[in-house]
Amino acid sequence: MAETPRSLVLNLFGDYLRYAGGEVKLGELTELMVAFGVEPATIRVSMSRLKKEGWFTTRKDGRETVYVLSGHMLDVLIQGRARIFRRREEPWAGRWTMVIYQVPESERAVREQLRKQLAWTGFGQLSPSTWLAPHDLSREAKELASEYEMARMDILWCGSDDAEAARDLAARCWDLDALGRDYRNFLNTYAHLDNERGNSSRDGRQALMERTRIIDDFRRFPFRDPELPHELQPEDWPGPAAFSLFSRVHEQLRPQANAYVESVIGRKLQPSPVDM
Repeated sequence: MAETPRSLVLNLFGDYLRYAGGEVKLGELTELMVAFGVEPATIRVSMSRLKKEGWFTTRKDGRETVYVLSGHMLDVLIQGRARIFRRREEPWAGRWTMVIYQVPESERAVREQLRKQLAWTGFGQLSPSTWLAPHDLSREAKELASEYEMARMDILWCGSDDAEAARDLAARCWDLDALGRDYRNFLNTYAHLDNERGNSSRDGRQALMERTRIIDDFRRFPFRDPELPHELQPEDWPGPAAFSLFSRVHEQLRPQANAYVESVIGRKLQPSPVDM
């Protein structure tokens, strides 16, 4: 999947540049992005737009423009990384977190944003205003309720002691057939990179490109995957295998990719405690 300049910037800051003080000179960022086939003029326009959207502030270092990650976007990256790299493995408790909401018809933008946030948090849509999660997400739902004051949200903790009925509910809330196919395509696409010895000697620039592409493909899954307990998963569910492959390859390519980024920006990457 071809990356847009916007998603590439997100990935470079998410995996590397936020560990270098959350800032980068435009010339350094251009050198990194040119490796992915992005034209320098496109990079300048994209960064200017992202600054207007509040992703960055800027300052001058001599004749160079330095882009500094905003506090809001740093929070977004931290939350996104936690969702991508975290997997729930608790057994099925026989209960669902249910959210029923009402939003005034005049607030359609609020409704759409709330739906996106519910999906990102791990809820699936059972009906237009009823969403379910197979885990205890009541705290997360309450946080959304406080954030979206225009929406009236009822949060329930509901029982379901019939495993077959629970699997049917899961299939109605999420498109598991399509998700399973995409997980299998992911496995087929990236299985050849699962080579610790080969990756340890990979060229740094190539390691950066491969590592960025695999995380760009994988980070879309948390929007769609409810992380179903084993008891609710379809037979031969490929989700855990895809996550395991992604985690291994991402880690195998880390030393070479980090070294290449450090050589471009001229300073060391310092992982934060939250990611260690």
